[in-house]
Amino acid sequence: MMPKFVPETATLLEGIPYPAMILDDTFRIVAMNRLMEAMTGYPLDRVIGIHGELVVRSNTGNSRGQNYSRVLQTEESLSVSGDIINCYRRKIPIQYTISPVKSESGVPGLLVIAEDTSARVDVSKSSMRDFASEELIGYSPKMQKVFDMIPLMAHTDASVLITGETGTGKDKIAEIIHRESDRARFPFIKINCGALPLDLLESELFGHVKGAFTGASRNKPGMFKLADRGTLFLTEIGDMPLPLQVKLLSVLDDRQFIPVGGEKSISVDVRIIAATHRPLREQVRRNAFREDLFYRLNVLHVHLPPLREREGDIRYLLDHFLEKYTQALGKTIVGFTPGVMQSLLDYPYPGNIREMSNIVEYAANICKRKKISKEHLPPYIFEKQESEILNEEPEPDAPRVEASVTNIEEKRNGETGESWGAIERQMVVDALKEHGGNRSKAADDLGWGRMKLWRKMKKYKLL
Repeated sequence: MMPKFVPETATLLEGIPYPAMILDDTFRIVAMNRLMEAMTGYPLDRVIGIHGELVVRSNTGNSRGQNYSRVLQTEESLSVSGDIINCYRRKIPIQYTISPVKSESGVPGLLVIAEDTSARVDVSKSSMRDFASEELIGYSPKMQKVFDMIPLMAHTDASVLITGETGTGKDKIAEIIHRESDRARFPFIKINCGALPLDLLESELFGHVKGAFTGASRNKPGMFKLADRGTLFLTEIGDMPLPLQVKLLSVLDDRQFIPVGGEKSISVDVRIIAATHRPLREQVRRNAFREDLFYRLNVLHVHLPPLREREGDIRYLLDHFLEKYTQALGKTIVGFTPGVMQSLLDYPYPGNIREMSNIVEYAANICKRKKISKEHLPPYIFEKQESEILNEEPEPDAPRVEASVTNIEEKRNGETGESWGAIERQMVVDALKEHGGNRSKAADDLGWGRMKLWRKMKKYKLL
């Protein structure tokens, strides 16, 4: 007697903690979990029906499906090590496991699991060895550029300038650069240049001698002295007062400084990594930041993209944080409901990684079910989305919209008298139909971002 309960394939795949996909007996993709989508860079709706080896391109001796054929013939699992190349041309070391499966009707197929083994690679050879533990996770092209830069920046003593919005992980990049460098045995000292007034910041950086000012009851070494032979991380360098910028430039040039109230110069060997969320070039033009100091700091430069520009990474990061916090809380939350996942994908994350982490931590603490639903998310997420819809103003893509309207009117054989809202609603419906409900493709076709498309769908009650 056949069991009444037959689990859904997609649900089973999502329960596998590694990138996984199912192939039919001709080795074409039938299903794929979110982790496999993130690793390869291909969404399921773009690759369903395509030969598996064309999507997971590897050097595991499977270029013509030899491994797939072998597993189907022997009905025995096969596990091999190698690399895959994803759609961003990034090489990823994997443990490739292929296992036979059968459908209800007995038709054979394959379960393919590609475990990312970056963390296992010999530490002397891998520049990516602990990035995941630092929550620097991502397969998007912009993050790959950052990862590619880290080994180059680590193996030099040149100054580094890290830019990016608040919450993008600038401090983690600085720590990794130090840890991967020859200075890793010596201190990594961090100081926020925008958190202290001028006099106190000068004392913190360069130290002071006893009696230099009221309350200076003893000699105090500054951060430069404490970081000798190591790395000094100057975060929010764009907020440093101008008078102190002059002294900092002098230290960078001469590798010497005089403590506050002192007379004897102290020599130090310190590498500088600076970070800011401010546009320093604009500050230079406004005479708010010294041009010579900017060029002295900007020898090597890395920019961290905001989360909204890392669309392919959002699902991966959400799963990472959910696993992290459920383990810490001892809970067994298995994921997000489809509606919540879509809301989290559409949310712009002005606070970037830090905000996403806080959102998932909040939800994990509140949730008492197997999946996180809408009531478990912070209310401000939906309040913000609603306010954006109500306060939406015309955006500077009017020419593209007008062209689209013209096309729609031509398609309707000259129908007239419709309101702009009706026309725009039909534009959205047509785009979604044309792309099979794929919001990313529909948004691209309309010349919009995913968030704008979501707002329009909400506005016209298409959700």
